[in-house]
Amino acid sequence: MALIIYGMGPSPFVRKVRAVFAEKSIDYTLENVNIFPAPDWFTEISPLKRIPVLRDTERAEPNTIADSSAICVFAEQLVQSPSLYPQDSFERGRACWFEEYADTEIAGAVGMGVFRPIALAALMGKDQDTDAANKTMTERMPVIFDYLTRELGDSEYLVGEGLTIADISVATHFVNLQHAGFKPDAAKWPTLAAYVERILARPSFKPLIEEDAPLFAKTRVA
Repeated sequence: MALIIYGMGPSPFVRKVRAVFAEKSIDYTLENVNIFPAPDWFTEISPLKRIPVLRDTERAEPNTIADSSAICVFAEQLVQSPSLYPQDSFERGRACWFEEYADTEIAGAVGMGVFRPIALAALMGKDQDTDAANKTMTERMPVIFDYLTRELGDSEYLVGEGLTIADISVATHFVNLQHAGFKPDAAKWPTLAAYVERILARPSFKPLIEEDAPLFAKTRVA
């Protein structure tokens, strides 16, 4: 089986899929696609013009799957151990809820409110909007930090006793937060700060972060 992931490394959704593949030791090739603007061939396989898209070159067309969540379900079925979706029906539902929360609420706050005005702006040669980023960190992110802290409680993971799609989906956005020079205040949110550090230190995440680090070395807010 020859799998291709179309996308860009800094995308939190591409990173989510790549982390899942790494946890399951699934081989793939990453092919960079710039969606600003998306090429015509890509819009044909990604109607929403979003990354990532997976292609299985050993299948007859149509042989693509668009959307990170759909690709992660494919990966879970392809390689069932280690499982990243709880077997208990209620816990599986909660894991999928955290994935949705990460893909929408956290992605919107971090992506549009912090990463885009700081890191992406710098990469595109534009002025960084530190006021917008600081406003998001002051007004919007604490609500997210508080919620995740409550949900974690005394546990090491968001759902159950092991890593799930919930943890991967949430943690990937904290990478982009770090690329912009921000992170949860460990004095105020010690549980969350330790959780993020622990998840991002995993072999599935650490190499991906190091891969993109040189690109963002000079874009962070000091």
